[in-house]
Amino acid sequence: MCRVVKVSNTGARSWSSLTEEVLRRAGWRGGRSVPTDSWEAILGQRGSFVAHDAARRFLSEFGGLVTYGWPANSITTSSAVRFDPLRAQWQHELFTKASEEAGALLYPVGTADEGASFLGIAEDGALHLVRDCVELLGPSTDQALNRLVEAQDARAALWTPSVPAEEQPFWRRLRTMEAGPDARTRWSEETDRVLRAGGWFPGRSVPTETWESVLLQSGEFEIHDAARRFLAEFGAVGVPYRDPWDTMPWMEFSLDPLLAFWDGEIIDDLAKQAGVDLYPIGMRDRGNQCLAMAEDGAVYAGMDSVWLIAPTPDEALQRLTSRIRPSAA
Repeated sequence: MCRVVKVSNTGARSWSSLTEEVLRRAGWRGGRSVPTDSWEAILGQRGSFVAHDAARRFLSEFGGLVTYGWPANSITTSSAVRFDPLRAQWQHELFTKASEEAGALLYPVGTADEGASFLGIAEDGALHLVRDCVELLGPSTDQALNRLVEAQDARAALWTPSVPAEEQPFWRRLRTMEAGPDARTRWSEETDRVLRAGGWFPGRSVPTETWESVLLQSGEFEIHDAARRFLAEFGAVGVPYRDPWDTMPWMEFSLDPLLAFWDGEIIDDLAKQAGVDLYPIGMRDRGNQCLAMAEDGAVYAGMDSVWLIAPTPDEALQRLTSRIRPSAA
C-alpha cells in the first residue's frame, strides 16, 4: 500500500517570495503529495534507514525536485539542491554519527553544496547540512529552504569541507563482491558482480509508486508493465562515476527514472524515432544519454538520436556492464 502523506495547503508559508519562485520552477505546488514508499524501501535495504513522520512529510511535498535557482546559470546550476534521499544510500554510518552530533535523529532528504553535502531532517522538521560535521540550516523547513535558495546566489559553497570526500561505497563493495552461483544462467559473472555491488540481489522487489507518481505529475509519463517490473527489481541500481575518468572500467549509469524529471520532450522525441512508446528508466554517461524501455522490454538509449541497446532487459544489463576499460582497480 502506498504511503502518501497529506500536506496541508492552508496558511501562509514563512519562506521568501524568491524561495517560492524557485520551488515552483522546480515543480513544487501547494498541496503537492507523492508516495515515499520507493525511497523508504531502498534506503532500508542500503543502510537500515528508518523514516520518521517529518521526513515523510518533507519528501511527500518536495521529494524529487531539483532547485537550480532563477535565472539558471553556471553558479546556480552547479549549486543545485536536490531533494533526492537516495543520494545518501550506503551512508548510514555517516548519518548515525551526524545524528549523535546533532542530538536528533536525522533522515536523508537530499544534497546541497554542489552535491558535496547531504541534507538531513530531524523529527521536529529542522534541516541540517551533513558531511564531515553537521550544521543546522534552520529550525523550521521554510527557514532552511530560504537559506538553501539564498546560497545558490553565491559562488561559494555553504562551507568548504575540511576533509576529502571518501571513496564512493560502490567501489569498496565491488572489490569484495562475488558472483552468485546461478550467475551464468542469466548473464555473465562480471555483470552479476557489478549489479550486486550496485544494490541488486536475487529476489529484490521495491515499490515503484514513488517514481510513477512523480513522473506522472512532472512529465505525464504513463508507466507500462515492463518498466514497472524492471524498476521493481533494478530501480536505483547503477555504477557511479569516479575521478579520474580513465579509471572507470564501465560507463557510469543509474537506473533512476527520476533523472528524467524534466526530460519529457526528449523521451517523446526518442520514442517517435524508435517507433515505440518509451518509459524512462535512468541515464548513463553522466546524463548525456537517457535510458528508456519499450512495452516489450527492449531498452533504448539516446539524447538527440536513439539506438537500441538490447531487445530484453537482461541483455541490456549485460551491455550496460560491459567493460570500456580493462581494469577495475
